[in-house]
Amino acid sequence: MFGSNKSNRDGHLVVDALIGAQVVIRGDVEFSGGLYVEGTILGKVIAQEGATTATLTLAEQGSIEGEIRAHVVVLSGRLDGDVHASERVELTPSARVTGNVHYQVVEMNAGAQLTGRLIHGGAQMALPPPADDSADRKDGKDGKDGNARRKLAEAMA
Repeated sequence: MFGSNKSNRDGHLVVDALIGAQVVIRGDVEFSGGLYVEGTILGKVIAQEGATTATLTLAEQGSIEGEIRAHVVVLSGRLDGDVHASERVELTPSARVTGNVHYQVVEMNAGAQLTGRLIHGGAQMALPPPADDSADRKDGKDGKDGNARRKLAEAMA
């Protein structure tokens, strides 16, 4: 029933709440602990503030249309929306994701489909601040360092 998905507790899948295959939820879902989704959610799925063990597992037949925010996210079904995982995202071979994946660690298995971007959680912090085009340089130089930084920031966006 629950497959062989991993969890963050001793390698066992921990399920505190199950959304069955015949269930359709229209609205946002807030959770803590382990949430296993076999049905459909039309709305955001967000872990409670401070829920460091919050794990969302989307089963192969499950689907979510909305944003996901959790500590660990394991996707086997269909997702239309962005994922924000503070620890880890796993995309199994049957995962079908349309949206951006924000991650610290990502595991993407052969066969998984992602239509969007993989964005590392520390990538934005690593970039230097963009150069201010409106300020004239007092030293008379052309600002090659500022141009290089700006081009790097544009390429990463």
